[in-house]
Amino acid sequence: MRTVDFRITRFQFRRDRVIGDSQVRADDVHVAALELIGEQGEVGLGFVQSLFHPLASEAELTRVFREEVWPGLDGQPAGALAHRVTRPRGGNIRRLSVPFEEALQQAVWDLFAKSVGMPLWQLLGGKRDHVRGYASGLDFHLDDDAFSGLFETALSQGFEAFKIKVGHPDLDRDIHRLDLLRKAVGPDAIVMIDANEAWSPKQAIANLEAMRRAGHEIFWVEDPVLRHDFEGLKLLRQCAGATLINSGEYLDASGKRQLLQAGGADLLNVHGHVTDVMRIGWLAAELGVPVTMGNSFLEIGVNMAAALPEVDWVEYSYQNFDHLVEAPFAIRDGNIHVSQAPGHGLVLSEDARRDWHCPEILDKGELGEAPRQIYLG
Repeated sequence: MRTVDFRITRFQFRRDRVIGDSQVRADDVHVAALELIGEQGEVGLGFVQSLFHPLASEAELTRVFREEVWPGLDGQPAGALAHRVTRPRGGNIRRLSVPFEEALQQAVWDLFAKSVGMPLWQLLGGKRDHVRGYASGLDFHLDDDAFSGLFETALSQGFEAFKIKVGHPDLDRDIHRLDLLRKAVGPDAIVMIDANEAWSPKQAIANLEAMRRAGHEIFWVEDPVLRHDFEGLKLLRQCAGATLINSGEYLDASGKRQLLQAGGADLLNVHGHVTDVMRIGWLAAELGVPVTMGNSFLEIGVNMAAALPEVDWVEYSYQNFDHLVEAPFAIRDGNIHVSQAPGHGLVLSEDARRDWHCPEILDKGELGEAPRQIYLG
């Protein structure tokens, strides 16, 4: 199936809650849907997201894509695009003017899977139809009541593992949030924490020990120190006891390879770039390092998680994007289930295209708030 056209639909709306961590916060959603159109009308879908600042107007997004990306796609078979290997040299190592990279991989693989009539997870080699999820609050800026309510909801939906944001300048506040989490989800829950590079290696060791003394066993700590501090991450692996070091989120595929080779990860954190995730995932499997699937737009990463041999966890973080697609992935008993339809399983909602389409940049005061929506399957 050859790609013959494309379409970009821009969205902008207020979140139903603030999300963030010890370094950042975000109140609004800035997203565009990229659709690659095949010669028989099939559509491959991907999502472009800007976390903090509005995307350019839809006309400008279309212009940039047509000039920078489309010449390499026009008339090309989707399967060839999915598998193509290029040589990153010199000026070829650069980002696009708009962050289309992840959306492009999603849309190409979606179109490829549809061209052969297979669900993406099966095309990638998967045998299982669900992966265990963990509830992730993105909760650093929530007050205590909202924090507790979020995780009580997650428990009621069958989740057994929960990740909270830490890294506050006052460690007592982090321990207080762990206390609240235990009250909300019970003493037997699996608890992960994410510091988003807030600590030095020695701080991380001391803070984990303080949490243990306060009665909290931590299953993993995510990104405790600077992303390129491979020696510090390796030291933490040696000193953190039973707590696992989950790292690599902020690194590209090359950086993840260096991290693995340096021995800086008990668990490798990946996201929604289909091609990159599969390549680095197989390298991680060769080295015996388990992979965790971090946030990917609308949990699209469950396709790769179901296909890789070392993935036990998929992150679910209540980002309220469900109204953008016809049906999100089903969540039952704390597991995220893949779609059986050809492609990656997500289709842009025509209602969203009509009701939430936002071709021009709006001021914050003009934004509507998306409906609160938690899909249980």
